Amino acid sequence: MIFPHPESDLSLSLMVLGSELIEFLSKKRGYVFVEDLLIKFLQKDERRTPDLFLDTLTFLYSVGAIHYEGYKIKKVEKNDYTQRALF
Repeated sequence: MIFPHPESDLSLSLMVLGSELIEFLSKKRGYVFVEDLLIKFLQKDERRTPDLFLDTLTFLYSVGAIHYEGYKIKKVEKNDYTQRALF
């Protein structure tokens, strides 16, 4: 289990930021340009940085929550994940 530092701001943790990105991607159908997602990400809080955005995307990709194609990202649906796991 991942435990954040006791003095850290949880609103800037990768899990919280990842859930916000997944929530945004859930509202969109299909792929979203990375630049559009970055702009939305940075507008929510002035303490957010592009490095934090890339770390969050890396986290989401490593747990299999997002798929990318070119410069576009989409949320992995359960059916997509199941089909990939079979191959």
